[in-house]
Amino acid sequence: MKKAILTPNAPAPIGPYSQAIQAGDTLYISGQIAIEPATGELITTSIEEETHQVLKNLGAILEASGMTYDHVVSCSVFIKDMELFGRINAVYTTYFGSGIPPARALVQVSDLPKHVNIEISAIAHQ
Repeated sequence: MKKAILTPNAPAPIGPYSQAIQAGDTLYISGQIAIEPATGELITTSIEEETHQVLKNLGAILEASGMTYDHVVSCSVFIKDMELFGRINAVYTTYFGSGIPPARALVQVSDLPKHVNIEISAIAHQ
């Protein structure tokens, strides 16, 4: 059985996809970018603030499904510039640094939706 997760505390999908799909005890979260859900504005003042907003959006979806960051088993991180890796990782660590961090893939890509610098998708398991 699969169930769509939709919360107003994360950006609404900008295409034909769900914020997340829950299948049994597993949650598949679509790639999140740094859109502030209340205003619809992109947060691009710094890569740190952009990364925080992306992870806050992931957190809102996790919360809507009754999970936390501790339930995340895997993340896929897409960035525009590998030179930003250290700064992104410093923020990422504040969300996943305690306990057992999730598996992760991090790759540089040529472009992302709305020309953002970072997008993160995640899989969580209860």
